[in-house]
Amino acid sequence: MNRRNFMKYGAMSAAGIVLFPVDLFADKTKTENKKHFPQPLSFTKKDGWKEFEISVNFLEHEFAPAMTIHTLAFNKSVPGPEIRVKEGDKVRVIFKNNTELNHTIHWHGIYVPWRMDGVPYVTQMPVMPGKEFVYEFIAEPYGTHFYHCHWGTLLHMQSGMYGSIIIEKDEDPIKKIFPYDREYTLIYSAHDVNFLRNELNSMLERMKERSFLMKNGRFSPERFNLFDTKEELEKAIENGYQPPYLVNRRSSAELPVPNWFTVNGKSYPSTPNLYIKEGENIRVRLINAGTENHHLHLHGHDFWMVCDDGVPLPQPWQRNTVSLSPGKTYDIIIEGKNRGIWTFHDHDTRRVTNNGLYPGGNLLALIYEDLPKEERMVGNMKKMKQKNPNTKINILPKIALDE
Repeated sequence: MNRRNFMKYGAMSAAGIVLFPVDLFADKTKTENKKHFPQPLSFTKKDGWKEFEISVNFLEHEFAPAMTIHTLAFNKSVPGPEIRVKEGDKVRVIFKNNTELNHTIHWHGIYVPWRMDGVPYVTQMPVMPGKEFVYEFIAEPYGTHFYHCHWGTLLHMQSGMYGSIIIEKDEDPIKKIFPYDREYTLIYSAHDVNFLRNELNSMLERMKERSFLMKNGRFSPERFNLFDTKEELEKAIENGYQPPYLVNRRSSAELPVPNWFTVNGKSYPSTPNLYIKEGENIRVRLINAGTENHHLHLHGHDFWMVCDDGVPLPQPWQRNTVSLSPGKTYDIIIEGKNRGIWTFHDHDTRRVTNNGLYPGGNLLALIYEDLPKEERMVGNMKKMKQKNPNTKINILPKIALDE
């Protein structure tokens, strides 16, 4: 290493920048990696019901090292905790709103009673600040699903208000075809951080005004932009009322343009790894809780697409790329047939950026944890080691932040 490189690397290390990742194959690394997947939500049993508790709070959340934003979160995590139940279970979710905004929970893909569907002013009133709502339903159908806020959906979903709900069978139909022991849940989203900041601040100010008016008995349909019928709205317009879509409340009239893309709430290089062993099958549950299409491609393998929106496919499809559109879920089986360290990423590489810089976003790796040590090294490093025994062996991969 010449003096220039020594000084450059020394300065980067002093600044706290990691030049080489920790050992991808160490037990400590794999244990830490488990925290990057949705955590199971515990429950209590009461009168035949599985009872869960979910709250929403504001949270400082880190997408990637040094990139932290204020956001909303179920149970103080992005994504929210994972609910796992058996088909036919009686599910009760006690939802508490700990923010100054309105919220609901919509159970995406679940056959809930219509009063439990979480659509404000259609199936229920929004859950006001400091209030609770109890959702009750029978867990069906089988498969991979998710839940999310349905109030201010454009803002609240990309703010982090989403989580997975997995409904299982006693005898898993997928395991009969592809026996597996491990599975992973990956929830994709997209975020315009400028939109988030401006809209959250604006919405908080509006809610302060509304709360003050309600406490003082000065509620009016025009002030709250809330009418019982279309005819009532039209009459208000005749009397001079201007709907909010005529006078845009945003600093910009543009819809959000995402500049951060996340998997389980994280952007590369903080994205989770998928671990596998040679000869092993793993099940990966893919959920799109965002607004963008993701064309997910796995290097070095085909995979089997086995479920579409939770429904087992009568004929699994063998593919290496799948288009995951907003609101979709797919389940795939990856067979451990080609050991190595392989990229699993969005082939629309605009989604593999952090604030416009490649690489970033939803870039992650499939790692064979039983990869022999001699295959974990850069080839020419072995020759360097022979020439100079004091040379430090570089284990792949490096963390690249700008190409």
